[in-house]
Amino acid sequence: MLTVSGGKGKVIEFFGPGCAGLGATAMATICNMSAEVGSTSCIFPYSESMGRYLSATKRDNIAKEANRFKDALLTPDPGSEDHYDEITEIDLDTLEPHVNGPFTPDLSHPLSQLKETIRNSDWPVDVSHAMVGSCTNSSYEDLYKTSQLVSQAKAAGLSQVKVPFMVSPGSEDIRATAEAEGILESLRDAGAVILSNTCGPCVGQWDRTDVDVKGRERNTVVSSFNRNFVARHDSNPETCSFVTSPEMVTAFAYAGRIDFNPISDSIAVEGTNSRLRFTAPNSIELPKAFAAGEDLYQAPIGNAAHLAVNIDPRSDRLQLLQPFKPWEIGSTQDMPILIKVAGKCTTDHISPAGPWYKYRGHLENISNNMLLAASNAFLSGDSKLLGHTVHPLDGGTNVIHEVARDLRDRSIKWCIIGDWNYGEGSSREHAALEPRYLGGVAIIVRSFARIHETNLKKQGMLPLTFADPADYDRIAMGDRVTLVGVEEGEMMPEKQVVLRVQTQEDTTWESKLNHSYSERQLKWLRAGSALNHIKETISGK
Repeated sequence: MLTVSGGKGKVIEFFGPGCAGLGATAMATICNMSAEVGSTSCIFPYSESMGRYLSATKRDNIAKEANRFKDALLTPDPGSEDHYDEITEIDLDTLEPHVNGPFTPDLSHPLSQLKETIRNSDWPVDVSHAMVGSCTNSSYEDLYKTSQLVSQAKAAGLSQVKVPFMVSPGSEDIRATAEAEGILESLRDAGAVILSNTCGPCVGQWDRTDVDVKGRERNTVVSSFNRNFVARHDSNPETCSFVTSPEMVTAFAYAGRIDFNPISDSIAVEGTNSRLRFTAPNSIELPKAFAAGEDLYQAPIGNAAHLAVNIDPRSDRLQLLQPFKPWEIGSTQDMPILIKVAGKCTTDHISPAGPWYKYRGHLENISNNMLLAASNAFLSGDSKLLGHTVHPLDGGTNVIHEVARDLRDRSIKWCIIGDWNYGEGSSREHAALEPRYLGGVAIIVRSFARIHETNLKKQGMLPLTFADPADYDRIAMGDRVTLVGVEEGEMMPEKQVVLRVQTQEDTTWESKLNHSYSERQLKWLRAGSALNHIKETISGK
């Protein structure tokens, strides 16, 4: 309904009788996933299930106060639906399970239509991996429902899942509780591998050996993660990733096929004449008591100003960060274009995760992944040249980070041209740090994903959008650009700036650009970054 950008600039509030049937962690999951539509925030009215959750997690005093004020402050006022900017109605009585993907979370397939869709596609029907958990769809309720399906399969004579099955609990308390109640043991007995309470395979943190990743072997995986962008899970752009509920993932793990419909289809039990047909699992929103997991919290030192951080200069994983330089007057004059991004460019395209995460503490090294998965319109979107660009000085083709670094070392500032919803997906700070570190000044796009736009501002980059999105199409290889109206005293909130384009044919044309800077954010830009501005404010400069 909203796709991956339909919530930008909006606060989503759920209301109606269906809210009362949701547990607190189910609401939290929905709010968590509202980031996938680009919303600023997402809220539910206070409910009895929220009170139960607060009490179960040792916050009974908060529950009591919430119950006191729920009618006055925490639930919608009568007639409030007349004041919403938009209303989208979802009839839960007719809503069926969906499977979304591959390659984007808004390619949605109702379960009743999935079999036909798969038949008419080139997506592999066999599931190579099934995965439950990570930060989303990994609550106690989710793991309990997953174990219910495992129990159904075991009772029917299916003792093991058919494909590799991995489960990542949502927190240490959830892991400990599921362990204490025997949920994790039942999953292990069925063949599941219980992973740590971390991102894990969702961001590619696993050593995948079942398919030829480097050889780009085409395969299908299914998960209850919240994102399924190209190459996100394993660096393989040919992995077709589908996202759905934990119950659906579990059913696929037993069937081994993405075209399996657990509502109408059944699975043969080997060695018998019987077949397993799943029934919808029972739902228990909360355990009898949450078990306390291992407490790994370490309190920070009160005053660390006197401490020195010593890092081995030979380390390839840790590097001391140096503050970015303040805004340089004239830095947006006659800039080459590093890349004209074609199509979807998520933060996974800008700064892939997985094996790169070992360099998170070393900005120089992790910057070697910048735009590694991006498609370049200057290279006709050739999939074999993902992450490459044409050097604006010598015309040679090279990986993007090498060209950017060479321009930086020559003291040449550069910019990026992007498409719709640039920076969609994970709020990955490195996706904003890397272009700044490698000498970028501005990123000019048709539209931004909200969080990435803010992250760019925090690092002292200029995120700008075409007032006329069609001007994106006019940008050509070899163009050089100048930004007019961005210097101090010129750039103000809600005031447009101008992009002046110098073509290779020695003609010029102009495009108006919008920005979303506030007065405070403009101070970040002038200081060189939000951190620089905070430091200046604290020191009284």
